Amino acid sequence: MATFAAMIHEEELLDGLDDGELFEHHRIVVDPKQSLVRIDKFLMDRLANATRNKIQNAIKVETVQVNNKAVKSSYKVRSGDIITVMLPQPPREDVIVPENIPLTIVYEDDDLLVVNKAAGMVVHPAYNNWTGTLVNALAWHFENLPTGRNGDGRPGLVHRIDKDTSGLMVIAKTEYSMTHLAKQFFDHSIKRSYRALVWGVPTNSSGTIQGHVGRSPKDRRVMTVYPGGEFGKHAVTHYQVLKDLRYVSFVECRLETGRTHQIRAHMRYLGHTLFNDATYGGDKVLKGTTFNKYKQFVDNCFKLLPRQALHAKSLGFVHPVSGKELFFDSELPEDFSQAMEKWEKYVQETE
Repeated sequence: MATFAAMIHEEELLDGLDDGELFEHHRIVVDPKQSLVRIDKFLMDRLANATRNKIQNAIKVETVQVNNKAVKSSYKVRSGDIITVMLPQPPREDVIVPENIPLTIVYEDDDLLVVNKAAGMVVHPAYNNWTGTLVNALAWHFENLPTGRNGDGRPGLVHRIDKDTSGLMVIAKTEYSMTHLAKQFFDHSIKRSYRALVWGVPTNSSGTIQGHVGRSPKDRRVMTVYPGGEFGKHAVTHYQVLKDLRYVSFVECRLETGRTHQIRAHMRYLGHTLFNDATYGGDKVLKGTTFNKYKQFVDNCFKLLPRQALHAKSLGFVHPVSGKELFFDSELPEDFSQAMEKWEKYVQETE
């Protein structure tokens, strides 16, 4: 058996957490009678479940600040100091069953690995999905590394992609890497691009969608856009049309922020719901003709691509230890590419 550092229950997750929610936040005003003491020791005494190593990792990546400035572990707290701390969410001690599930590992070293997640794979165990998840597969992989971790390795999820979205994810293999990578996601310095097939053709071939994203009051499984910012969280998506396929478009989406279902919600708000996205109404014919032959063609495309047409194609970040900029790219999965080919052929044959 193995535990996994970042498992979060389904009712909290709903297919993914915002990047910023991967941290727990603390704000401490130092008491006037506080004696001089090192900040790492002070925080160990004040924060539950915070080990010295965890705090020192946070200090290294500057997620511990005093009066809005980063400090060293040797800094001694003073009366009236305002200390802000961001730490990766503490582990839940749920038992994870390691499972020998094949993983497509794009890159791996002692500090992290990058996987290309298949569509249909749930990222972490939760209600109705306790087995067969990416976390179960990672638990097996970490237990059976040549270096022999014997179940002690605690890989960390620093971001997530939806069950039916395919593509690249980075996984931390050490606590320091988790802290460093999570901060990059929190700071929005990670470079992420997605490919999507959407209904219709946007009026502008490229643009930026800005609008707070939050849960719908009618259905908490669905995220909606609040352009006035009255609810939800600030969200920005940049898009560019790569191919105009008459009734659908092949689009690149680049995330500036990382909100739950951000691309799916933003594209629907723009009027171009993702193809076959059942949660957002994309599993019906939204653009095209009324001919039965066309409807049959679309149904055949739905069968080829039985999920939302979204793939996390590229991922770039700074390596936590070496400091080098890493960039990874991936091909469209077979179901997506086959549906694309079918649409391209349809357009050519009906010109």
